[in-house]
Amino acid sequence: MGKRNSLLLIIERGICYFSLICLVLLPGTESFLRVFFHSRVPASPGLIIHLLLILGLLSGMIATATGDHLSIGLLQYSGNEKTKRSFAVVSGLLSSFTVTIFAWCSVSFVKVYLSPPQIIGFIPDQVFALVLPIGYAVMAFRFARLTPLQGKARIFPVLAILLGTVCSLPVIFKFLWGFDTPDAAFRISDGFFTLAWYLKIPILIVLILAALGGTPLFVVIGAAALILIQGSGGEMDVVSNQVYTTLTQNSFVSIPLFTLTGFFLSESKAGERLLATFKSLFGWFPGGIIIAAVCMCAFFTSFTGASGVTILALGGILYTVLSENTAYSPKFSIGLLTASGGIGILFPPSLPLILVGATTRTNTIHLFLGGLLPGLVLVGGTILFGIIISVKTRVPREPFRIKKAGAALKTSLPEILLPFLLIAGYFSGIFSLVEIGAAAVIYVFVVEVFIFRDIKFSEIGQVFAKAISIIGGILSILAMAQALSYYIVDTQGPERFARWIQGAVSSKYLFLLILNLSLLVIGCLIDIFSAILIILPLIFPLGAVYGIDPVHLGIIFLINMEAGFLTPPVGMNLFLASYRFRKPYVEISRYVIPFLLIQLGVILIVTYVPILSTYLTRLY
Repeated sequence: MGKRNSLLLIIERGICYFSLICLVLLPGTESFLRVFFHSRVPASPGLIIHLLLILGLLSGMIATATGDHLSIGLLQYSGNEKTKRSFAVVSGLLSSFTVTIFAWCSVSFVKVYLSPPQIIGFIPDQVFALVLPIGYAVMAFRFARLTPLQGKARIFPVLAILLGTVCSLPVIFKFLWGFDTPDAAFRISDGFFTLAWYLKIPILIVLILAALGGTPLFVVIGAAALILIQGSGGEMDVVSNQVYTTLTQNSFVSIPLFTLTGFFLSESKAGERLLATFKSLFGWFPGGIIIAAVCMCAFFTSFTGASGVTILALGGILYTVLSENTAYSPKFSIGLLTASGGIGILFPPSLPLILVGATTRTNTIHLFLGGLLPGLVLVGGTILFGIIISVKTRVPREPFRIKKAGAALKTSLPEILLPFLLIAGYFSGIFSLVEIGAAAVIYVFVVEVFIFRDIKFSEIGQVFAKAISIIGGILSILAMAQALSYYIVDTQGPERFARWIQGAVSSKYLFLLILNLSLLVIGCLIDIFSAILIILPLIFPLGAVYGIDPVHLGIIFLINMEAGFLTPPVGMNLFLASYRFRKPYVEISRYVIPFLLIQLGVILIVTYVPILSTYLTRLY
């Protein structure tokens, strides 16, 4: 059994790696042929988005096997092993049950909604879409197998899958008979719709508790979408329809590409080179090492889009450097690095910025420009606090040596040039966002593997493996969040919410204050990718009501989400820092308070000084 699972994982990883490589090479080849030969790769757009679909499901299967799906998991930091195990059992059973329904919904979707099939190159889209039912079926069995039960209790995961199959009868009937369901089957389906209407509130409460207990967020969000859609009289396989639509969107192809770029950077010695450069440039200045640490975190987060990756990748080396200077207390050092983990999400080519543009249909270039000044204010505020601490504690400074600085700058120049080259290529209009993502991967691959040789050929698979886990977690959440967003939009939730707010709050400035407070709460309870797809469509119509620029509203949203990373009780960076620095969660929460206050101050500045977000957009 173990060998069979290992072989299956090897095959899955092989397909994932192949899909990811094709997602790099196809846009790269497309842009090369277009620019130099005014030609193109046949069927390239269709192949690219369907490769994203394959990557999304297979990476989700791998994340299930390795336990890398994103979750809140408050109780994983509890010392009570019995409590942890109990919630792990509940999480496994709930995940098996829910993902089984996803699998059956996908079977119905492939047969009913993709008929007649469209040809992608020479392959029908139904063939690509088969990865949906196969992927979710494998996930369901893996969740069942990984549920920590022994002996006769192993029957419960099997029962969870069977119960999920029973609850999928409405879509199974549709799969068998299409829209001409017999009367008897129709009455059974109608009974499920009625039952879902009565049970949706209790089930939503259970799902919230399950999320806090460690159930993967994509399962919780998907289950919420299922019960709400069915409870409102909709068809359950709409969820699979939305998953397919999300994972075949061209605008989402850049997510795995920039994530892979970030991992090539983090797994190489780029961090050491950049640190040496920033130290040589700013070491003579009070708080020079603080400047270096914050700039490095901003640089890496702008590529990975996930602040946790920055903390895990750079936390060790930066903490060591800060600890070498005994004037900085461990509390200050850990607080600084935890807070700086998400400090780069306002700088291009940030994945959250890209997602905001795709979700709200706002010009991505304008969002990139809109995030620059607020991002610099946030970085500047954090650095200023570090300088003040450095002056007070009389941190020793290094003399500036131009030869040393020049040598360090020359060494790290390829990495420093990367964002400028990408921005120039995108803002010039020569390359699309997907092509820029492909160019970024090719560039860092050449730099880190061939020029610096930090990553050996034998280690490339490890870089891909680490990236695949994050990609699987992100894409799984995005797909289900889109399904929940569909329900919210379909029920006219944004319009009704906008009318209610407009009637309750007449002042634009009071609305902005309430918005910030609400987003802070949301930011500490839900991950940024889910929030963008679920919450942002609710508040975006309010921008028009109160005359708020779409770019300004998007930046307000993101900077609040960034502060939410540090806000108890569920700020994601607090948990990751607790894991990375091996400190209790409560202590980490205390360490970040000064930096959280700085971020809250910057939020108020960015909110009530809109020109920071809109000035550069007027120049483009």
